[in-house]
Amino acid sequence: MKNRKLHTKDYLIIASLIFGMFFGAGNLIFPVHLGQLAGQNWLLAAVGFLISGVCIPLLAILALSVTRSTGIYDLARPVGHRYALFFLILIHATLGPLFATPRTATVPFAMGIAPYISTQNSSFWLALYSGIFFLVVYAFSVRQSNILSAIGKLLNPLFLGLLLIIFFLAALDPLGSSFANKATNAYVSNAFTNGFLEGYNTMDALAALAFGITIITAIQLMGVKEQKKISLATARAGALGMFGIALVYLALIFLGATSLNQFKLAENGGTTLAQIAHHYLGTLGDALLATMATVGCLTTAMGLVIAFAQDFHSRFPKISYKTFLAANCALSFIFANLGLDQIIAWSLPVLMFLYPLAISLICLSLLAPLFHADVLVYRLTTFLTLIPAVFDMLKTLPPFLNKTSFVQMLIAFADKYLPLFELGFAWLPFSLLGLGIGVLLHYRRKSH
Repeated sequence: MKNRKLHTKDYLIIASLIFGMFFGAGNLIFPVHLGQLAGQNWLLAAVGFLISGVCIPLLAILALSVTRSTGIYDLARPVGHRYALFFLILIHATLGPLFATPRTATVPFAMGIAPYISTQNSSFWLALYSGIFFLVVYAFSVRQSNILSAIGKLLNPLFLGLLLIIFFLAALDPLGSSFANKATNAYVSNAFTNGFLEGYNTMDALAALAFGITIITAIQLMGVKEQKKISLATARAGALGMFGIALVYLALIFLGATSLNQFKLAENGGTTLAQIAHHYLGTLGDALLATMATVGCLTTAMGLVIAFAQDFHSRFPKISYKTFLAANCALSFIFANLGLDQIIAWSLPVLMFLYPLAISLICLSLLAPLFHADVLVYRLTTFLTLIPAVFDMLKTLPPFLNKTSFVQMLIAFADKYLPLFELGFAWLPFSLLGLGIGVLLHYRRKSH
């Protein structure tokens, strides 16, 4: 079959697919909450959030394009086969049935349905809602070719249209000044670093590694066959899609900052977004938000379960794509019924462990031509990044584990001896040290 040339319309459809897969549960609630937490320092916090929530995911897409990898395993393979498989399983478990995918059902339920039912009946209605939600996700995802038309052409434009209604009303009648309210204690002096760490909650850097195979498959289904052109199309559409996400993030953070003029600081961004929608449109706003959250989270859930099934089927071809898809949807349904608060509480330590490893791997992949993808550089950087990542995970464990004497002893050790540990960036000097030593050893060995 001849290689088809993509046109502007094609790139827009792929960019819409990328936007739809990325923009889901956490992408709606965390930016709004960040705006409330940062108050008058929202702009500085937004810069940190955009770097971890937009720039790093974009770099991940570019890394897949540059290395011509099809997914997580290929990208991590230079570190070693066992590590690549471990990394693949851990990321897909995080994005799949343990955290991200269940969250796509619990967030729209918490925003659009939970406020209108009694606490006693909440468990029943969550089970019913999440059951229907994942049946729809499975039905849309069972044929891989459906993803372009379902997300890129239908669901994502619908979601954007609903979101723009709220943005339009907020622009016509602002809730107040975004610089009028004080920042919370954590954001008074460390707005940038806390904004950066808040971007971890979106899980987009991890999702970008997982979505690579789905994006590449979609481009191939559009008729692009040459690897070089597939990589170029992935990079172009990725940049376009992530730019759109950046604009929406800024608008949501701004909304959160201005909301403090009308509402109190909420426990999560979902509550604030519901208050804003009700403020402008009343009961219609409640229905609009519920619809918008469900549609937005549906597109992300589809992207996650498809990427999970594609990646695992490619690694274990004896098990069918449909089997992996069904298993993921079933497990996600079970974990969704633990509730949103439990999912968020347990996901944070896992993200604090995984994100440094993911960021270092992305940077290594982009810099690989400089050291000829030397395995030594990959392994040394990854090993040194792993050490502070473990301590970061321990620091954010739920209280009943975090407060044990052994864990507290380890945290005290890290706080004393690891630079930038208090800010959550202890992995950065370790990664740079590993990269520097690895590159020096590479060129020294080459010169000999």
